[in-house]
Amino acid sequence: MSNPFAHEKLIDFGSVPPFIDGLLQEGVAAYRVDRARADRLFREALYAAPHALPVYYCLYKTHTYQGSLDEALSAAMAGLAEAARQAEWSMDWRAWEPQPVLPEGPGRFALYTLKALAFIHLRRNEREAASAALEALTRLDPRGEVGWPVIAALAEGLG
Repeated sequence: MSNPFAHEKLIDFGSVPPFIDGLLQEGVAAYRVDRARADRLFREALYAAPHALPVYYCLYKTHTYQGSLDEALSAAMAGLAEAARQAEWSMDWRAWEPQPVLPEGPGRFALYTLKALAFIHLRRNEREAASAALEALTRLDPRGEVGWPVIAALAEGLG
């Protein structure tokens, strides 16, 4: 398959294999005009590289934007599990321990994705699940470096 967007970097996905980066770039470009095609490209990337964390990000982010919250939840949970595996953390985020310094790489992706899960739960009107994720984030990222305070404020505003 030719990859016309492989040369055009719309988003910096970090160190992913060039073929996967090309699929993600093409998916991002396609999302603007053909969401089904974008989803197919992201899923092709996931199939080819299930260890590439940015693929999960693309999937949960685009499905959240579309309001496909079941799909978004599924992608976020899968991405969280893969990030935890790579960070050598428990598969249960409730068991995660605060680090002396906020982690980079898979650990940061895990925390960022936990924030996304809180948002997705809010959108699904699952306030207890959102609250549990936000409580964990206050412990794991007390300075709010992954941006969870925005989601906490949104949750507070929803009452």
